[in-house]
Amino acid sequence: MNEAISLEAVSKVYGKGRGAVAALREVSVGLPEGGFTAIMGPSGSGKSTFLHCAAGLDRPSSGRVRLGGTDLAELSETKLTELRRERAGFVFQAFNLVSSLTVAQNITLPLRLAGKRADARRLAAIVERVGLTERTGHRPGQLSGGQQQRVAIARALIADPEVIFADEPTGALDTMTAREVLGLLRETVDALGQTIVMVTHDPVAASYADAVLFLADGRVVDTMTGPTAAGVADRMIRLGAWAK
Repeated sequence: MNEAISLEAVSKVYGKGRGAVAALREVSVGLPEGGFTAIMGPSGSGKSTFLHCAAGLDRPSSGRVRLGGTDLAELSETKLTELRRERAGFVFQAFNLVSSLTVAQNITLPLRLAGKRADARRLAAIVERVGLTERTGHRPGQLSGGQQQRVAIARALIADPEVIFADEPTGALDTMTAREVLGLLRETVDALGQTIVMVTHDPVAASYADAVLFLADGRVVDTMTGPTAAGVADRMIRLGAWAK
C-alpha cells in the first residue's frame, strides 16, 4: 500500500539551551493512503506537533516529511501554503468558520482563495454527503455545533485533498453529535478512499480509526490496529502511568 505521508527521523525542538523542549524525537512512520489513523498520547506527548509537522503547518528541526512524493523541506513558504491549500484539508475543534459567510461560501472558501471556481455538481454532492442540503444559505451562527463541524468537513473535502488532518474534531461536541461526526469521517474513508489523520484524546473517537499511533515523550511508543474503545483506553492508562 502506498504511503500518503511519511516522516523520517523527524525531531522538533522548541527553544534553545537549557530552556529547549523536544516535542518530537526521531519519529519515523508511514501512514497509508486511504487509511484512517488516530494519534493519541498523554498531555505533552507531541500529538499536535506531530500533526503540525505532517501537515506542513510547522517545519521540523531535523528529519524529513513527505506528502505523497513531495519533500516538504524543499518547498518555500509560498509553495508550502499552496500545497496545504490544494492537497490537504483541515478540521479543527473550533470549526474556524467565517461568521459572515453562508454555508456554501464557507465550504468553497479554499477554492476562492486559490483563485478557482467551485464545480456546482461537486459542491452539491459534498453538501448532500454531509447532510446540509437544506442549510447552504445559512450562516454559522444559525447552525448547531454538529452542523458547523459538518461544514468544516465539507470545506476540507471540497478541493479533493490527498489527506485530511483533524485536530480534536469532536472536542467541542456532545457525545451523540460527536458520534455522528465520527461516522461521517469514517464514511469518507470507506466510500471515498479519503486519507485521514486525527489527533484525539477520546478512546471512542480513536475506535473509528483503522489504526492508532500512541506517542509518549515525543516518540511513537506503540501502535494498535482494529482499535476498540476499551482497548485504546487500557493502552492510554498504561501509557499515562509510564509517562509519570
